[in-house]
Amino acid sequence: MSEITDTVLVTGGAGFIGGNYVLRAVESGRRVVNLDALTYAGNRATLASVMDRPNHVFVRGRIGDRDLVEELLAVHRPRAVVNFAAETHVDRSIDSPRDFVRTNVVETLELLEAARAYLGTLAAEARGSFRFLHVSTDEVYGSLGEEGLFTEETPYAPNSPYAASKAASDHLVRAYHHTYGLPTLTTNCSNNYGPYQYPEKLIPLMIHRAVRGESLPVYGDGGNVRDWLYVEDHCRAIEAVLERGVPGRVYNVGASCEKTNLEVVRTICRMLDELLPDSPHAPHEELITFVEDRPGHDRRYAMDATRLRTELGWEPGETFESGMAKTVRWYLENRDWCEEVLAGKYSGERLGLMGGSA
Repeated sequence: MSEITDTVLVTGGAGFIGGNYVLRAVESGRRVVNLDALTYAGNRATLASVMDRPNHVFVRGRIGDRDLVEELLAVHRPRAVVNFAAETHVDRSIDSPRDFVRTNVVETLELLEAARAYLGTLAAEARGSFRFLHVSTDEVYGSLGEEGLFTEETPYAPNSPYAASKAASDHLVRAYHHTYGLPTLTTNCSNNYGPYQYPEKLIPLMIHRAVRGESLPVYGDGGNVRDWLYVEDHCRAIEAVLERGVPGRVYNVGASCEKTNLEVVRTICRMLDELLPDSPHAPHEELITFVEDRPGHDRRYAMDATRLRTELGWEPGETFESGMAKTVRWYLENRDWCEEVLAGKYSGERLGLMGGSA
């Protein structure tokens, strides 16, 4: 069998970025086979609006399950694999690095092997149109000083177990292109925010805690800088790379939107003051507390997305203010989603204090 369909196999499609990508793809009419292990950060609730759509096939399973992945590829004959599947939270990687190596390195290798075998079953024309897109992070580049930007040529210098595991997977993807001819694409994105993000991450966690009147813990002096990217803009970038990217190339994705963590938290507090004028916890900024910094906390990330902009014509559609306004409103209007995904999984406690096992 060598025919190829206009189907995309999406891994990790019940997570934050993957879930947003799947919702967008299914709504646009694309057929999606969605493979997700449903770990603590993968949530069926995110996919509720598309679960019964005929162009969305949900499969629970791990990317390291070669038999399952090979069966999905053989049955559905996708023209692309988009790999979002990963353990992603830096603090959790400090507590449990082995989980990150398992998923982000070992299981990504199995996924690459399955894709390589599948490519070998395709006729020449189908082989030419097949793509394997690997979604990665700016954290593989390490930490910047006060000036400069990460480019696609910046040497890798990961500083956390999470970043190291993603760097290893990036290198594997590169090797599979150069060694085996697998038509890979890699995107390295800056910090995402928006709807459906698991509430262990900074922005949803701060919203969740502020609404409850709980303290808002900010690491160190709050001066760590991140380049913030609205998740919908990231999904559009992935679409552009998948459709027009050059196999073997890396594309940085960032919105040129640098903010310190303290600026982000203060913005959330200001928006909550405006949206919840009767809150007994206003002004919410008074809830901010400074706590001991994260071990090995990178000081600054900032992305140069020139290649993505000039070669593929992508531009972000949201400013930080507009994206944050949409995000804060979404979490206020979807508190049931937050309570459902948190139930029995995470109570907002601090992670990454090196209390876990390797």
